Amino acid sequence: MRLLISFAALFISVVLLQLGLGGVAPLDAISGVELGFSKAEIGFLGSAHFFGFFIGCWWAPRLMGDVGPSRAFAAFTAAGTIGILSHMMVVNPYAWAVMRLTSGLAIAGCYTIVEAWLQAKVTNETRGRAMGVYRVVDIAGSLGAQLIIGVLTPAAYVSYNLLALLCCAALFPLTLTKTEAPEMPAAPRLRPSLAWARSPLAAAGVIVSGITGAAFRMVGPIYGIEVGLAADQIALFLAAYVMGGALAQIPIGWLADKFDRRAVLIGLSVGGVLACAFTVLAADSGTFGIFVSAGLFGFVTLPIYSVSTAHAHDFASQSERVELSAALMFLYAVGAIASPWIASLLIAGYGASAMFMMIALSHVLLIVFGIFRAGVRPAPDDRTLYTYEPRTSFMIGRLLGRGRDK
Repeated sequence: MRLLISFAALFISVVLLQLGLGGVAPLDAISGVELGFSKAEIGFLGSAHFFGFFIGCWWAPRLMGDVGPSRAFAAFTAAGTIGILSHMMVVNPYAWAVMRLTSGLAIAGCYTIVEAWLQAKVTNETRGRAMGVYRVVDIAGSLGAQLIIGVLTPAAYVSYNLLALLCCAALFPLTLTKTEAPEMPAAPRLRPSLAWARSPLAAAGVIVSGITGAAFRMVGPIYGIEVGLAADQIALFLAAYVMGGALAQIPIGWLADKFDRRAVLIGLSVGGVLACAFTVLAADSGTFGIFVSAGLFGFVTLPIYSVSTAHAHDFASQSERVELSAALMFLYAVGAIASPWIASLLIAGYGASAMFMMIALSHVLLIVFGIFRAGVRPAPDDRTLYTYEPRTSFMIGRLLGRGRDK
């Protein structure tokens, strides 16, 4: 309990960051429609966000080493706040893309600092409990970020100002805490080839996870508008997706630890294809059917990243775990950078259902590749524990530590 109390400032900062910066993506999509942006331009905003996210993951550990964690956190939070406040000053999709780049930069930078701080304070005895609370806090903040869109007016100063205030408020808990800032660990070396060398299927899985999650979260509001949802209903649509993924962690984790993880990945991708079809069919079944389809889609697609990372770690040594986590997150970002823009082009050219056709195709390819890999290499005898791995920063592998080997 004393440990969790000492982390209270970090956890409050995480919630405020999620509420502020996490709400920008759906608000931008709805506001872009209101302001007459093309679907391709709205999708480009999502791609810019993940490009900034990648830069932040790479730069944050180096900035922490130069100026310390508290100052680095303040710098990243300020960048995110400026990006949010600037939206209604310059109403231009390409200017907004630069602003969204700063929001991605801020999220990656702030999460890198929070997770490095946690890693420096936890021990192997307290790691599991601390990570459990951290996951709950992160999911709760993500849910809140989606729901807050329902009460914000699109393309309005007050809406962006409110998100900026929440983002700026994240400065107070961490910068005013009396807990001494720990010595920051060095940044992991980025070797994307390590992920492919350890498990080609895991590498493909995280890329497909990036394609799926980024398209749905960044372009999902456009889909919601296309099928007739109001702004407050789009908030519930996105929240249902996040809730579905949260509910999946325990049952999917049990399956991933009990059975061949390649079979679980293939099963999830089969479920992803079926969920895409169900979502398209549910578009004409009313709002309740649309919400159910979003929850089902999150249930079968969000765990793919964690199952993929667990499968990759089955073939890694303890000394490779941090760099492997960084490599897998890099591959996730590769898929996430391109998919929102491509999804928006498909919606513009072929209608709302085209986004789910793209996602379904990526899962079909993963199914085929998974079946091929199952015949190439047998399942390992000793496996690591399934761990819910947030896609937050390159430091997450260091935070998880030896928990996989227990």
